[in-house]
Amino acid sequence: MNPGRTAGPRSVDSIVMDGPVARRRVAEARVGRLATLTSEGRPHVVPCCFVLDDQTVYSAVDAKPKSTLALRRLENVKAHPSCSLLVDHYAEEWADLWWVRVDGSGRVIEGGNERERALDLLKAKYRQYRETTPPGAVVALDIERWRMWP
Repeated sequence: MNPGRTAGPRSVDSIVMDGPVARRRVAEARVGRLATLTSEGRPHVVPCCFVLDDQTVYSAVDAKPKSTLALRRLENVKAHPSCSLLVDHYAEEWADLWWVRVDGSGRVIEGGNERERALDLLKAKYRQYRETTPPGAVVALDIERWRMWP
């Protein structure tokens, strides 16, 4: 838990879904969509692996094939820290649909204890990260707001 941060959703904008359900859904999700803004202010959305740690979401630049470790999302977060992560569930039975979005301020972590902790948490969640430790930077999204539907 980060010092000065409270556990659980701070702001839940749904009268139907409660905070613990939103937290569980985010924690259990295997993939999310990270939304950032380019330096020109255009939206940039990419799928990512992530882990929830109290009021922070961590996602690492991993070893999947890519042309560079200096990904657009890193530059975006540095230029405009406001970002969001969306997780969702689709089903043919529409009564089973849901989504949860966390909004907050992003940071790029290139070294140090927080990066190592984030990587340890990601390794605990993803077998692939245990097999090949992500070599790149970590994006930390410090959650300021939880939104969800239904």
